[in-house]
This record gives sequence, C-alpha cells and structure tokens, in this order.
Amino acid sequence: MNLKKAKVMTSPDVAAIATYLTAPPYHAEVTEALSALFFFAPPDARQPADHRRPFATLVISDDHDAASDLNRPGVFRLNIGVGRSTFQQLFAGEQPQAFTALDTLMPHPVYAGAHWVCVLNPSTATFDRLGPLLDEAYQMAKARLARKQTLG
Repeated sequence: MNLKKAKVMTSPDVAAIATYLTAPPYHAEVTEALSALFFFAPPDARQPADHRRPFATLVISDDHDAASDLNRPGVFRLNIGVGRSTFQQLFAGEQPQAFTALDTLMPHPVYAGAHWVCVLNPSTATFDRLGPLLDEAYQMAKARLARKQTLG
C-alpha cells in the first residue's frame, strides 16, 4: 500500500485516507454520519446493500467516546475491523493502552471486543503497514455481505 498514489507526501489526513479507501482496490462506499466516515465494501449490483457493517471508519470527534481525546486540534482516529486471530496476534497479553497516543496501532478503546483496532493520526509509514489489516477487513466485509445477500 502506498499513499503516494493518493498524492500524499507527508502524514496522511482524513481526506487522503478517504480518497485511498474509495479508490481501487477497495472502491469503498462511504457514508458520513455522527462526526465519522464509514467505509463499506461495495455490494453486488444485483442485490440490495442493507444492513452492512463498515470495514473501516474515520472518526474526528469525541461525540461517542472520549477515550482518544479526538477533540484535540487535527486529531482523528482510523478504525479497522480485523479477524479474531489477527487481533489476538497483534495484542495478546498486552496491558491497557494510552488511547490518546498518536501514530500507534492499538485495540479500539470501545470495540476491541469486536476485534477492532485503531490508530490516531497514522504517519505515512504506519499507514503503509496497515495494508494487510485493511485488506483483511475489506475481504471480511465482502464475504459477510455476500453471505447476507445469498441468504436474502
């Protein structure tokens, strides 16, 4: 993964990450709500896309949790929903985090139990390392959507 494709030379911001996630290979559909951007795997054109869960979100305020202190100027949080085994490999046995740390991959302060990870203001190097996690989250979302569409 290379954010330079999104023409970003310094640390990515919300707009650069949103551009990256809505471009190939993800082609994510994005919904803005509740001071956040929600990124969804695109549905099969022949089926409705009801009841999808996002594979990633970008949050810019403390409207729903204050653990990350997102009301600091310029601070945002990228959240990614990964699989159980990946989550356990990343954080097995770790102690509680300082959820306000910038550029640090950590369990989500609220949704860690659902295997979500997060990073506040990722640097370009950190964002590049998130590629496998975003790929996994996206593939899981596509598979979940396909199952729901098949079941009707």
